[in-house]
Amino acid sequence: MPTKEERDKFSKMIEERASKLSCTHMDAVIDYCSKDGMEIETAASLLNAHIKGKIEVEATDLRFLKEE
Repeated sequence: MPTKEERDKFSKMIEERASKLSCTHMDAVIDYCSKDGMEIETAASLLNAHIKGKIEVEATDLRFLKEE
């Protein structure tokens, strides 16, 4: 189980990648995983609640998730 520090560090890197690439956080995670050979499930376990919330909003906006 990743520590809070590990989750925060990984999440910050994803935040920076999304900004640098001008893409969604979801796309930044996918880009990271494809380039670094990490499974998406592993990356998901490294994200903090703040980034997970942003990804949920993005997914809802893209209609990947139902609005409640």
